[in-house]
Amino acid sequence: MLLTLIGETQARIGNRFYFMGSLTECRDCRLRGVCFNMEPGSLYEVVALRDTVHECPIHEGSVRVVEVERKPTLAAVPRKYAIDGSTVTFESRRCDNIGCENYLYCVPIGIKNGSRLRITDIIGDIECSSGENIVLVKLE
Repeated sequence: MLLTLIGETQARIGNRFYFMGSLTECRDCRLRGVCFNMEPGSLYEVVALRDTVHECPIHEGSVRVVEVERKPTLAAVPRKYAIDGSTVTFESRRCDNIGCENYLYCVPIGIKNGSRLRITDIIGDIECSSGENIVLVKLE
């Protein structure tokens, strides 16, 4: 279980969000250690709400303490690297077909090129309009 603070309007069980890092406006806030205790670029899901609310000038007036879980990210990797349990250095696919149904797997939100991630599950083959041999996996 990981506790953090998120805006009152986003504090709903089941809400998912990508933590993109700290804000410079928050550098002097006494609560910044709780707000920014997550891994930048990772996907999180709110699993429980706490009653504690704090004033915050950034988040529409207040933030709520919530329990979050880090969720795996779905991404496309070349077939030769799709080995369950292996660690890969992620590189986005070079794709210009933003209308493709699999585009967000090839260029996933929140994962930086060069990130070292572990494949936790292999979902299966996905079709590539460019003809690449790629597989959908869960990364953590």
